[in-house]
Amino acid sequence: MAPPLLTLKNIHLTFGGTPLLEGAELSVAPGERICLVGRNGSGKSTLLRIAAGLVEPDKGERFAHPSAAIRYLPQEPDFGDVTTAAAYVEAGLGPADDHYIARYLLSELGLTGDEDPRRLSGGEARRVALARVLAPKPDVLLLDEPTNHLDLPAIEWLEAELKSMKGALVLISHDRRFLESLSRATVWIDRGIARRLDKGFASFEAWRDEVLEQEETERHKLDRKIVRENQWMHGGVTARRKRNMRRVRELAALRKERREQRNVQGSVLLAATDGGQSSKLIVEAKDVSKSYGAGPVVDRFSTRIQRGDRVGLVGPNGAGKTTLLKMLTGELAPDSGTIRMGESLALVTLDQKRDELKDDWTVADALTGGRGDQVVINGRPRHVASYMKDFLFTPEQTRSPLRVLSGGERARLMLARALAKPSNVLVLDEPTNDLDLETLDLLQELLSDYAGTVLLVSHDRDFLDRVVTSVIAADGDGRWIEYAGGYTDMLAQRKGEDLQKGTDPARKGSEPSGPTPSPAPSQRPASTDPETSTPSRKRKLSFKEKHALETLPALMDKLHTDIATLGATAADPTLYARDPKAFADVTRKLTAAQAELAAAEDQWLALEMLKDELES
Repeated sequence: MAPPLLTLKNIHLTFGGTPLLEGAELSVAPGERICLVGRNGSGKSTLLRIAAGLVEPDKGERFAHPSAAIRYLPQEPDFGDVTTAAAYVEAGLGPADDHYIARYLLSELGLTGDEDPRRLSGGEARRVALARVLAPKPDVLLLDEPTNHLDLPAIEWLEAELKSMKGALVLISHDRRFLESLSRATVWIDRGIARRLDKGFASFEAWRDEVLEQEETERHKLDRKIVRENQWMHGGVTARRKRNMRRVRELAALRKERREQRNVQGSVLLAATDGGQSSKLIVEAKDVSKSYGAGPVVDRFSTRIQRGDRVGLVGPNGAGKTTLLKMLTGELAPDSGTIRMGESLALVTLDQKRDELKDDWTVADALTGGRGDQVVINGRPRHVASYMKDFLFTPEQTRSPLRVLSGGERARLMLARALAKPSNVLVLDEPTNDLDLETLDLLQELLSDYAGTVLLVSHDRDFLDRVVTSVIAADGDGRWIEYAGGYTDMLAQRKGEDLQKGTDPARKGSEPSGPTPSPAPSQRPASTDPETSTPSRKRKLSFKEKHALETLPALMDKLHTDIATLGATAADPTLYARDPKAFADVTRKLTAAQAELAAAEDQWLALEMLKDELES
């Protein structure tokens, strides 16, 4: 194997009295593809900055091959006093580099190079910063969250570009699909040390769980040994007059070892506050349109979203995702068409910009609104410090100003604020930004179990596949098409079409290259295949479907009665104090009855629609 181009050995670093890195190591050989993973605050970005030579560790060695070109992409680029995007990119080139490549990459990323860096959006700034580190074709490329603020076409372009590069890559990202596609080795930053797995991210989580399980076994053995030594110290033989000092010293060493062990950071405990059941219909849009300037952002779009749906909105930056989302939530009126909102809707929005967080607030103020030290969750008051622990904040951070929080901590705080509010419709605009992979897993589980409706804007392909039941995708010129399933299902439904888009998606800001979406059923041309165009026999309701139509109304009436009875019992304020077991049993039965009623309503509605369709 070729000697490494970049090496970190025995790296130690302490911030604010707390050790962040304790003997961490990293070795990067030519052509390697390494991903750095770990919880928020574990030191991933710091280790990458040390590798880039931007941070000096308290202890340890950094070696970079003298002839190796190393480039580093920070999460927030500093444009300094440059006047154009092209000037910023060209400033990162070496004397022997071709300056034409700067303009070429900017063009590939949808920019001219003449843009003022001070007026760039988050996505445009990220593209300019990427062009700067890619242009020199470095031997080692260090990337910290390169997909932040990028839309799906740009992410897929970047993925292809990094696959084709010859240099080594060290990558930090929360995008699972991105990591799985690019990594060939994984370095896990955990409790100050770096553990290496010579496999890509796809194998990481199973390996991590094995390591933690083995650690737990060893910790249990150590605890048992301490117990035995304590028993010897305090029990012993009655006639013993003098203790064995060697064993006393060993016991002290065991206690010190156990005390100094750094335990695994706990998991975020996510639970949404119930806002009651909404109406069956959440929102119905008919032929809605919205225009800004010359062209339409939304052009004659129709959809019907019902209770329990999980809808993802995807498209390039500037396609109008936020505009469409605001119309679907009633915040913005369409220029034409109609929007009909359901009843009893309790909407809670998580905004990606986090503008509602003020830097001079404390964490407690952000959760309580500055009113006292309690927050009400599902009707029950909780001390703010207790609720903060569910989101991995320490009691000491209660009075910390928000300006000292990391990006991941601010993301968790926004989640805590949103989930504390009663809701039956969650509106999430890029909720995955800055969250670590473990928190993303828990957020995905929360949304999967959420009893209400979810409207989600995201560029995270894996997260979309795990969460949504349908995707509304931009197709250019204000046209939006809805597909069943997740992001991968959307791509599969586009295959087989003959028409191809002729522009590069990353350059022109259109949807990912590939076949165009299938037209809606009402827009598809009639088949010319004689087999498929032959009229089929008219379908009729089956015996089972007829029987269900006849019996479901009676079942729904019974369930309504049961729910009313159980609800009255559960509303008794003295029941929990008198008989907690009975309260839990009533609550369980009430939840089950509500779920059964919802399923029965869904089935009855589907059968009624089928009956009307067949009769017409």
